[in-house]
This record gives sequence, C-alpha cells and structure tokens, in this order.
Amino acid sequence: MTMRFEQILAEGIAQCSYLLGDTGSGTAAVVDPRPDCEIYIERAKALGLTITHVFETHIHADFLSGARELVARLDGAPELCVSVEGGAEYDFAHRGIRDGDRFDFGALTLEVRHTPGHTPEHVSFLLYENGNEDPWSVLSGDSFFVDSVGRPDLLGDDKTEELTEALFRTTQDFYMKLPDGVIVYPCHGAGSACGPDIGDRMSTTIAYEKAHNKYVQITDLEDFKQEMTNDAPPVPTHYPRLKKVNAAGPDVMHGLPRCIGKTPDAFEALLNDGGVQLVDVRDMLAFGGGFISGAINIGLQPELSVWAGWLLDPETPIALVTENDAQADEAVQMLWRVGFTHFAGYLAGGIGAWRQGGRPLEHIHQMTVHELRNADVRPLDVRKDEEWQGGRIPDAHHLFLGTLDDGLDELHPETPYATYCQSGFRASIAASLLHRKGFKQVCNVPGSFGAWQAQGFDIET
Repeated sequence: MTMRFEQILAEGIAQCSYLLGDTGSGTAAVVDPRPDCEIYIERAKALGLTITHVFETHIHADFLSGARELVARLDGAPELCVSVEGGAEYDFAHRGIRDGDRFDFGALTLEVRHTPGHTPEHVSFLLYENGNEDPWSVLSGDSFFVDSVGRPDLLGDDKTEELTEALFRTTQDFYMKLPDGVIVYPCHGAGSACGPDIGDRMSTTIAYEKAHNKYVQITDLEDFKQEMTNDAPPVPTHYPRLKKVNAAGPDVMHGLPRCIGKTPDAFEALLNDGGVQLVDVRDMLAFGGGFISGAINIGLQPELSVWAGWLLDPETPIALVTENDAQADEAVQMLWRVGFTHFAGYLAGGIGAWRQGGRPLEHIHQMTVHELRNADVRPLDVRKDEEWQGGRIPDAHHLFLGTLDDGLDELHPETPYATYCQSGFRASIAASLLHRKGFKQVCNVPGSFGAWQAQGFDIET
C-alpha cells in the first residue's frame, strides 16, 4: 500500500490541481482539474488508480473548470463534488459537500472545511493519513497562498467588505490554528491574479507563513481590510465571465475544441467574410517581420492563456495563425483553459503558406534598446502599475496592457511609439493592438525593460 499525491501545474494561468489516492484501495480523487484533463487519466492509469471522485474548492473565476469534462471522459463514473456552503447553486449534476464531510481513499482521508472569503462557498480539504488526528496537509484552493491570501473582491463592490471579513476569519480562525507542520498546497502559484503578490514556491507550511506572510500577521480587521484594498491587482476581464460559466457548467467537449485547418484561399475568404478575431501565436520577431492585417500577436507561451482571457471576445470565433500546423493544438489547449471553445480554423501550412501565395503582409519594426536609446520615439510602457513604479525608461508613457483599449484617447495615432514591457511578450501584443487601431508608426522592443536594465541604461523612478 502506497499513498499517492501529485501536484499538477498548468503554467501561464499558474493553476495547481491535485491527484491523490492510495494503491491499497486503488481509488483516487482529482481536485480542481483543468479542462485539458487527459493528464489526470494518464497519471491515474500509470499509478494503478481509479478516479472515483472529482472535487472543486470553489467556483473558479480565472480558468475553465475541467470537472465536468473529466467526469464525462470517465463515462460519468466519478462523483462530481462541489461546495453548497454559502448558498452556492449549480446548473449541472453534482454531489453537494459541506463542512465536516469526510471521504476515504484507502489510508488517505479527505475532510471538507468551509473557508469563505475568496468566495462565499469556498472550501479547503484537510488530508489525514492512517487515521491520525492531525492533518499532514491542506489543499487551500484560492483562500490561502504562499506569502499571500485569496482576493475577496471578485464578486463586486457590494460583496467585498463581507468577503474580506470572512477571509480574515478564515485566515485567523482556521489556517493559523492548524499545526505548524501542516503543508499548504494552493490552487495557484506566482503569476496568478487570484491573490496579491503570490510567492514563487509551489507549497509552504503553516509555520513558514506565520513567520513570513504579512497578511496572516495582521490581527486587526480594519488593518487587514486596508492592506487588501491597497494590494488588490486589477481584475482580469475574463474573471466575471468564467465565474458564470463555471457555475452553469462548461460545455463538455470530449477532447480539444474543434479547430480545422484551412487552405490559404479558404482562410482568406474567412477573413474577408468578417465575424472572426485573428490571433497570430508566433514569436514576436517572426510576427513583426510579416503578418496578416488585423492580427493580434499573442505568442505561443504559457502566458497566452492569461492575455487571451484579458483581450479576446469569447463569443467571436478565433482564426489562428501559427508558424506550422503542429502548433495549432497547443494554442487551442491554452485558449480552452480560459474558456475559448469557438474556433473558425487555423491557417494550414502556417504563415509560410500565406507568404508563398503572394498575399499581402503587414510589418512592425522590432527596435533594439540601443536603437530606442537614440530614437525619436515615445516609449510606451504596458506593464502593471507596480512594475512601472519600480523603475521605467525615461520619458515613457504608461498604459497597462489589460486596459489599453480604454486608454487609447491618451495616445496620438501620428506619434511614433515604442512599446515595451519586461521581456517584449506583452509589448508585442500591445504593438499589434495599436497597429490594428491605426497606429502605423508603432514599433516593438524585444527584450524590453529587461534588456534596457542589462545594458545599464538610465532608469527613471
């Protein structure tokens, strides 16, 4: 008999899900699965386990729940268990769970604990081994993170104060009263907007957080409220949408959403007909060298999920441009994680097929930091507020990428702009968006602020 426990990371959205079970009983559970759920089936099979339960800590806002997809892929055999605390309701078949419910997987026991604050229904799962009185770990969902806690402001201003108070009680009366040695496994790591300044480590302990987590060290409610207000990151535009989709129950796709290759002729006709959004997932340098007019460049990196969620319309079918056909499924997978399931198709043969047909291409100049230092252009910083405040290129204008459309009236289409972020990834997205809006003198800065710093150039604070 061996207890099995695996943390599975979806990079980009920085989301952690868990497979846990016991080889003695052969049973297992998955907690907070993502929609591309084949990984749980493969891992359970490799370990000789049968997935009998699928749990969710809460109604997620930042990624598309894979719970229904996983249950369907396993022919409906596992129980789909979701919290009905806080009056939560769902539009799909489920088993409601409440504080104190316990589930056994051989020598491993999972206990449900109601931990509201991030959301009213939020639960965490204490894990016990061999009937021990003390838990060895807690799956904290989005209520408690490494160096941080969950944000309580995602349900609107009218709920924020109530949820902040609940989060304070959850932190002080539940987490801080767990044994120091309990290992904390959260639903998110660094890079997620589900909590302020989440730490880089993938797990932590109660003892460590007592010593280092500033939010748990605040024992006055009013001070806690102020700190949470001060530190709240911007709310990504896809969060409210995904909250509704996950409560209703995402459509079961039985695998990756359908995205069919189109010949260059068919792809061009698709674009001419309108009603699609054109997304080019190539590297920034390849994109800048030649792209189809109207394309948004969100490179094929894990961060594609997050920025697609921020910037794309979930109701408009996506037309994909890749470097080659092999990239199409990877792009669809990343887009699916944030709820995109409508695809008009991808350009078969990649951009090379378009180019070989002699079709027109647009260009965005890629400006090095050496060129930028001496060029007559206005630097446009599209990083987050805290990045901007920490240091910037002199004479830069600041517009956060996530709200770039809202700030376009601050810019002048005839002014030459050089977009930059930390590495160039977000800057290329911004340059493509501006180009599509008629800013024809925009250029992108590969390497961006990181390269500027590496060269030792002057920084403004």
